[in-house]
Amino acid sequence: MTHQGIDDVAINNSGEWLALGASKLGQLLVWEWQSESYILKQQSHFDSMNDIVYARDGNRIITAADDGKIKLWDTQSGFCIVTFTEHSSGVTACELAPKGNVLFSASLDGSVRAWDLIRYRNFRTFSAPTRLSFSSLAVDPSGDVVCAGSLGSFDIHIWSVQTGQLLDQLAGHEGPVSSLAFSPSGGLLVSGSWDHTVRLWNIFDRTQSHEALQLQADITDVVIRPDSKQLAVSTLDGQLTFWSILKGSQSASLDGRRDVTGGRRLSDRRTASNVASTKNFSCMSYSVDGSCILAGGNSKYICLYDVLSGSLLRKFTVSVNLSLEGTQEYLNSRTLTEAGPAGLLDTQAEASDLENRIDRSMPGSGRGDLSSRRTGPAVRVTALAFSPTGRNFCAASTEGLLIYSLDSTLYFDPFDLDMDITPASTLEALSKRLHLQALIMGFRLNEGPLLKRVFEAIPSEEVGRLVKQIPMVYIPRLVRFVAQIITTSPRLESNLRWIEALLSTHGAFLKANITSLAQEMRMVQKAINTIQTDLARVSDENIYVLDYMLSQSAQKPGSSATRITNASSGDS
Repeated sequence: MTHQGIDDVAINNSGEWLALGASKLGQLLVWEWQSESYILKQQSHFDSMNDIVYARDGNRIITAADDGKIKLWDTQSGFCIVTFTEHSSGVTACELAPKGNVLFSASLDGSVRAWDLIRYRNFRTFSAPTRLSFSSLAVDPSGDVVCAGSLGSFDIHIWSVQTGQLLDQLAGHEGPVSSLAFSPSGGLLVSGSWDHTVRLWNIFDRTQSHEALQLQADITDVVIRPDSKQLAVSTLDGQLTFWSILKGSQSASLDGRRDVTGGRRLSDRRTASNVASTKNFSCMSYSVDGSCILAGGNSKYICLYDVLSGSLLRKFTVSVNLSLEGTQEYLNSRTLTEAGPAGLLDTQAEASDLENRIDRSMPGSGRGDLSSRRTGPAVRVTALAFSPTGRNFCAASTEGLLIYSLDSTLYFDPFDLDMDITPASTLEALSKRLHLQALIMGFRLNEGPLLKRVFEAIPSEEVGRLVKQIPMVYIPRLVRFVAQIITTSPRLESNLRWIEALLSTHGAFLKANITSLAQEMRMVQKAINTIQTDLARVSDENIYVLDYMLSQSAQKPGSSATRITNASSGDS
C-alpha cells in the first residue's frame, strides 16, 4: 500500500472498501479487497512547495516542491491529475510557456526540464557546463528561449528550446541570482541578485537596456506588470519599489515591514513586532489588470496593495494553527524555563534506550531529519499566483495550497464514494419528485439514457428553482448536457427555459470560465440560432398558408365569408 506507516484505517458499511491514510506522505487510498484494485489513490506533496502557476484556463494549478515532484491539480475537484517525478532533487521554480501546453521547471539537481502537458512527458532537458543548483526560471513569451539562475553561480544561463543547446551565459551580477522575469512583450529579461542590483537585459542583442538599478538590500523577487511598463522589486529590508521599464527610473515605493510583520517563534528573543526575519516579502504577483499586487513572505500574512496609491487594501491571514511557529503574537510564559522555552529543550539524552540517545543527524545538515525535529514548522508563504480570470489567487504556504476567491459560492465538492447511488435509487428519487437529488445522482452515475430520462421528467415550472439550488460544481456538466441535448430534443420550450435559467442565474460564473466552456457555449448559441431560424421559417410559412386559405374561402360563393358579406349588405 505505502512505504511509510499507516496512521488511520476505515471500512465502509458493506465491508467492501478499505480506506487507508498515511500522514507522513499525505496519502489517501481506497482499496477494494475483492477485486484487489484502487478505487481512489491520492497523494499530496510531503515537503514544502516552492512555486505555483495557474494554467491559462484557470481550472488547473501546477505546484513544485522540495520532494522533487511536480503536480497538476484540478481546482474544481481538488484532486491531483498527474505527477512528474523525473527530477532527482527539490524543484525550485516552474513556469508555463505563454504559447502551447509546455511547462518548464528548474531544480536543485542541476537540470531544467520541459514537459508536454498533453502527453504528460518530459521531452527536453537542459543542463549547464558545470554542476549548478538552479533556483530561478524565466521563459520567453515566444517559448523559444528559457533562462535560469543559480545561487551558486553569478551568471544567467540561456538555452534554446528547439535544440536544447546552451546559447549564452549573461555575466554582470556580483552575487547569486535570486529571481528572473521576462517582459510579456518579449525580448527583455529582468534579473534580481543578492548584490543589491536589478539588471535589464536585451537577450537577443546581448546588451543591457539600462544601467543596473541600485537598491539598498538583497533582492528577493522581481515581477513585471502585464503591460510591460512597470517593474516591482522586493528587497530584504521589507521595501517594495516600482520602476519604469522605459525610463529605468524609480516611480514609487512603499514600506511593507509593518504590514507583513507578525508572529513570534520559540527561538525569537524579541517580540513579534521587532523580529527582523518576518519583515520582508519573498514572493509577489501582479493582478491581471496590473492595478493590484500581492506580496507574502516568512510570516502569516499576505498583503494586497493598490499599485497607484500604494495603500494596503487587505491583509489575509494564512493560518491560525497554533501548532505552527509564527502564528502567535505572544508566547506562553508558562512554557518558559530557566534553560529556555520548553519546546526547544533536548530530551533525547534522557532516553532509557541507547538507540534513542544516539544522534544520527548528518554533520553540517541544516534541515536534518524532519520526522525527529523538536519544534514545529514555521508558517510562511513561498509563492503567489493570480488566476487568469482575475477572480482568484492561490498561495503556497506551510498549511498547503490555499485558494482565495471573490465568489462566495463554494466550488469544491468532495468525491462522494457512496455505493447507494444506483439507477434504481435515482428513479426512486425521481418518482418521489426529488428532482434536484435525482439530477445530481444522474450526473454522478454519468449514464446518458438515465440522465436524459431524469432531465425530461423535470417540469418546466421547476427549472428556475432547480438551477438556483444545484451545486456550482455541476454547472459546467449541466451546460454541456443541455448543449448536447438541445439539438436533438423536441421539447423546445423546456430547453429554452433551461438556457434562460442558466444564463440569468450563473452568468458571472459562465463568463469567468468561458475558456473551459467555450465549445459548449458555441453549441448553445448555434442551437439557439437554429431554433430562431426554424421558427421564423415556420411562422412565415404559416402566415402564407393562412393568407391563402382566407383568400380561397372569400372567393367561394357558398363560403361563410361570402354569406357574412351578403348579410351585411342586405341589412344596409
